[in-house]
Amino acid sequence: MTPITRIAAAFALTLGLTASALAQAASISGEVKKIDESAGKITLKHGPAKSLGMDEPMTMVYRVRDPAMLKQVKVGDKVSFEAEEAPSGYTVTRMQKAR
Repeated sequence: MTPITRIAAAFALTLGLTASALAQAASISGEVKKIDESAGKITLKHGPAKSLGMDEPMTMVYRVRDPAMLKQVKVGDKVSFEAEEAPSGYTVTRMQKAR
């Protein structure tokens, strides 16, 4: 392996690890409290959401980017999710059941 190839490989590995760490840091832990499929909304009780500027735990209603997400969870499920602030309100962009 040439020195340039080694440097490029090390750089790519570093970027991958950094992206993974950022993704985990942006993930929010919560619990499903209510699902409103007809409105495309979910109510989540969650801990601090630093990625959204929320330092305190709270319960909030979120829109979902993809309504199919609502069919994958039920009230009482523990979830890990990511959300963003949009002009129409806070929107869940990714969600999965917690392990």
